[in-house]
Amino acid sequence: MIKLLTIVGARPQIIKAAALSRAISIFFSNEIMEIIVHTGQHYDSNMSQIFFDELNIPIPNYNLNVGSGTHGQQTAIMIEGLEKLMISEKPDFVVVYGDTNSTLAASIAASKIHIPVVHIEAGLRSFNKKMPEEINRIMSDHSSTLLFTPTHQGYLNLVKEGFRVVDGPYSIDNPGIFHCGDVMLDNSLYFKDLIKNNSSLFNDLKIYNENFILATVHRAENTDNPVRLESILIAFLEIVSISNVQLVFPIHPRTFKKLESINPLVLERVKANSRIKLIEPVSFLEMIELESCCSMVITDSGGVQKEAYFFKKPCLILREETEWVEIVETGSSILVGANRLKILEAYFEIKNGSFDYPEIFGDGRSAEFICKKILEN
Repeated sequence: MIKLLTIVGARPQIIKAAALSRAISIFFSNEIMEIIVHTGQHYDSNMSQIFFDELNIPIPNYNLNVGSGTHGQQTAIMIEGLEKLMISEKPDFVVVYGDTNSTLAASIAASKIHIPVVHIEAGLRSFNKKMPEEINRIMSDHSSTLLFTPTHQGYLNLVKEGFRVVDGPYSIDNPGIFHCGDVMLDNSLYFKDLIKNNSSLFNDLKIYNENFILATVHRAENTDNPVRLESILIAFLEIVSISNVQLVFPIHPRTFKKLESINPLVLERVKANSRIKLIEPVSFLEMIELESCCSMVITDSGGVQKEAYFFKKPCLILREETEWVEIVETGSSILVGANRLKILEAYFEIKNGSFDYPEIFGDGRSAEFICKKILEN
């Protein structure tokens, strides 16, 4: 039996890791043992016992409780703590996800002591190195032995960076790259089936059809810039005033605090508009329910824009670039940044559009593929 040490640092990564944990439990429980480590990079009050029970997700075996800090401070503390844990647990592989500081710290710690790294969501590139996530992606990829990319474009990105298409056995000097599909598609399909038909969410929101927009804003480049944040919210106000549509806006605590301090008048206008449902953050299952039932998504979240595609919903992306370039190429998603006019123009461009949604993220069995490749190595 092989031992995996899975490293996560935030709630979204725990949800991603649930796909692999589920595949191990169902198909590979006699061959793979998994130990889950939460670095504590992000404190999340929503991560109660109910969160784990509701989604049938394993509770992490360890929590390093690193907490917040500068990128350097946080990463350094995590490297130290993870190295000690790796030496103690002696895993056969260290598994990391995506592009957080936890991902980078675990990749560095493991590669330095010669434990092979499995990077899930490898190969993604926004081609903007001002984003800390982009640096984390690149450094983690180049420290890994097995790289699993969710899209064909991600696979091509790795080839362009010098990764060779080779046969095993794989090592850090002879890494294996694989286009496996997206573990979050695995999850979205699985969790959608868990949503109860008698959910009270829509009754509570007084929404009785699918003619509503789902909007989220949380990235620092939008929330920390008063001009960008105001432009986005003015666009929201104009959309609901022009169209016969409601907008559901689960507001991130950071976004709300920024609005209170730097845009109180705009916040009051949003609160006063009956067509905008300004609500507290929702659970993961409720988010899946909103995504699957809305008519359109407007977001700056990488995960939400991708989930919109899973559920065949057009999406306006409140960023200048995206690591999910394939969804933009389909025409179903449009990059609008924080430009009010671009947001309005793109809204009217795609609100009545008809789009194809090819299966660029796999078939919903990515986690099984990953487990098989780990066992083969």
